[in-house]
Amino acid sequence: MQNLYTHLINREHPLPKDYIPEHLVDIGIPFDALPDDPKRLLEKRAAFAALELISRSHREGLNLCGISGYRSYHRQKELYTGSPYAAPPGTSEHQSGLALDVSCPQVHMELTTDFAETREGIWLARHAPLYGFILRYPANKEHITRVPYEPWHIRYVTKPLASCLSLTGITLEEYYTIQEENLRTGTDKRTPAR
Repeated sequence: MQNLYTHLINREHPLPKDYIPEHLVDIGIPFDALPDDPKRLLEKRAAFAALELISRSHREGLNLCGISGYRSYHRQKELYTGSPYAAPPGTSEHQSGLALDVSCPQVHMELTTDFAETREGIWLARHAPLYGFILRYPANKEHITRVPYEPWHIRYVTKPLASCLSLTGITLEEYYTIQEENLRTGTDKRTPAR
């Protein structure tokens, strides 16, 4: 697998059924979940970045809270079987341990587009790239990501790539299309993420 942190995960690029991140940790960020719930876990590097991000939000008087981190292939399969809105197993970024759904008390810890209008949602959109995260499923890009707008879903991709995507306004899918085109035409530019 290419660099885990910048790996494109979607319906066209699923994770293997048996993929489990090597280093899953509960870093102790505030979570709306029981202490032993696996959804509190994140891949180690993403977990430390999330801790920095959420700690800063709290220092600034906000109440960001984790809702869902790691999700196994089998757990995703259960969710997909029970809901037409869930991603098929293998295609959810949560399986990588690099994705984190967040919310806040103002929207009752729900995963709703109303989150984008809260102080926490506005702050997250501005500050997530500084810690290596992107808002993975932005508004008006549904035709590209094939996922509805999710202002609560952040994905760790490293600071250099998060900055690149944030400054250009492109999605991870668009970034990979550009990379593939560069490889085909021989104008390959190194991925900024290392």
